[in-house]
Amino acid sequence: MAYIDYYKILGIDKNASAEDIKKAYRKLARKYHPDVNPGDKEAERKFKEINEANEVLSHPENRKKYDKYGEHWKHGEEYEKARQQQQHSKQSASYGGFSGADFGEGEDFSDFFQSMFGGGAGSGFGRSSRGSTSGKFRGQDISAELNLHLRDAATTHQQTFEINGKKVRITIPAGIADGQKIKLKGHGSPGYNGGPNGDLYITFNIAEDPHFKRNGDQLSAEVIVDLYTAVLGGEVNVKTLDGSVNLKVKPGTQNGTKARLKGKGFPVYKKEGEFGDLVVTYHVKIPTNLSEKEKDLFQQLKDLQR
Repeated sequence: MAYIDYYKILGIDKNASAEDIKKAYRKLARKYHPDVNPGDKEAERKFKEINEANEVLSHPENRKKYDKYGEHWKHGEEYEKARQQQQHSKQSASYGGFSGADFGEGEDFSDFFQSMFGGGAGSGFGRSSRGSTSGKFRGQDISAELNLHLRDAATTHQQTFEINGKKVRITIPAGIADGQKIKLKGHGSPGYNGGPNGDLYITFNIAEDPHFKRNGDQLSAEVIVDLYTAVLGGEVNVKTLDGSVNLKVKPGTQNGTKARLKGKGFPVYKKEGEFGDLVVTYHVKIPTNLSEKEKDLFQQLKDLQR
């Protein structure tokens, strides 16, 4: 089995932090994503490699195993068990005048794994005690990221994407949160020797919206109010996720005044029909480029306040 250098695939070194791995993955995933490179088989192959590398290196425990066992990292626990049993056998056998082969520090694990899981002609402990096809092993878990716009996350909808050459369709509930992770059981890598498939973990990244800010199920927005409406009162048009509404402005409204629209915020996750609130902040716009007549009228207003 050819060695796959996941660090090289992501363009990072072995001392890279978790944040370095995340940044490198996102940068390359955007570059080679099939939507950006339609019909490009090489970009598709590269995208799969990038996802595979991220699936391993972004998981601390998997990364630790990969650093120690290389391409055999999935069977690291089996190796450790066999090594411990071999050492025990060695200690027992020494009383009979011989000792078994030892798995020392810094050794090449290839012969051991080939004899244990097939593909090699070695005659080590793993081969004699387990055979090349005796064990069933669970497939690798896969981690993926799915990017959504805020308005997409506000509605229950379906999305289809491809993982390991297979199309997966999921229903995304309204109210999904940025950074939230869901598990799809059995949609990970195939198992070995008839073992169960791994699971697929999807993390949702929700882009910032140019109009709304989200905090849980509460939304906030800013609305410009002209000076005359702020002073005399009136109405302003306010955008919501499901259209727009006219909101009354009281006479003498100050800059920074807030108004709350009940039930016009973000949908509550998995609670159909429940919504948070929309908090609107008024920003009073001071008129500019006044004519001489307008300036004179403002001066008269000023004089009346004395």
